[in-house]
Amino acid sequence: MVKLLRRFLPAVLAVLVLIPAPLAAAETSGLPLPRFVSLRSDEVNLRSGPGVRYPVEWVYTRRDLPVEVIAEFDAWRKIRDWQGTEGWVHQSMLSARRMVVIPSGRKTMRADPDDHAAPVAVLGANVVARLLSCPRDKIYCKVEVSHIEGWLKRDDFWGVYPGEYLE
Repeated sequence: MVKLLRRFLPAVLAVLVLIPAPLAAAETSGLPLPRFVSLRSDEVNLRSGPGVRYPVEWVYTRRDLPVEVIAEFDAWRKIRDWQGTEGWVHQSMLSARRMVVIPSGRKTMRADPDDHAAPVAVLGANVVARLLSCPRDKIYCKVEVSHIEGWLKRDDFWGVYPGEYLE
């Protein structure tokens, strides 16, 4: 047995050297998944895969639109928008600035976080607002649209998770 090992060991070692090491895992941001972010530019390419070699399937033309990061691969982020469209964008096209969008209908923004508070604006479908705060255990979040601040019910917009709070 020892003679066999001595005879074949150099060949076995040579084969092991030729086998490539496993590829290193793709680096990620270390931030939680999923998470909400927004588009940094008025023109953002949504690709079918994580890289420039993948075709552009859609071009977003609205800065600050909220999107959800659902996966990461190197410098690429797989996102989902409020309509359910998914694809890959480069991380440089995303901002940590929290935004929300009114998915449909007309929603009343109020002066205080109360159903009976005075209305300060009525927001229509597709309006994008900056998310300022979502107090813990409250159904209202504070937002800003065109320099007007007010409160919206969490169910009135897309861009914050149930139970998520920002203070």
